[in-house]
Amino acid sequence: MTKRIFISLPVADIAASTAFYEAIGCTRDSDFSNDAVASLHWSDAITFMLATPAFYGTLTSKPIADAKASSAALFALSLASRAAVDAFAAAALAAGGREVHGAEDEGFMYSRGVEDPDGNGFGPFWMDPDAATDALRETETAAS
Repeated sequence: MTKRIFISLPVADIAASTAFYEAIGCTRDSDFSNDAVASLHWSDAITFMLATPAFYGTLTSKPIADAKASSAALFALSLASRAAVDAFAAAALAAGGREVHGAEDEGFMYSRGVEDPDGNGFGPFWMDPDAATDALRETETAAS
């Protein structure tokens, strides 16, 4: 069986949040979506479950955090290229998201920082694994 992850997020407006997640490349699953929850697939293994505060409250007995005021999690999403990272960020901003930080280019890794309309943080990134390994080795050698 394939392991999957379902990320539940409280959102103020299901329709607006659904539009945002579709804009960044998710596909809505109408079989598991209604006025209180929307299921959006990022990949075959990752699904965002967007829930109204009332529905989200049925999943936990803890107070629901305001992601605009505090951070509980950040989601780093791997993309195929630098251009895909920029396209993701542009789509997020056009769909009501907010830029947290512009492009950060480490040579072997390129990233951006954005938030959805509810303040949930995303770090779309591209990385060259071979170059990242080489950079780590150089850092370890310099520290010795």
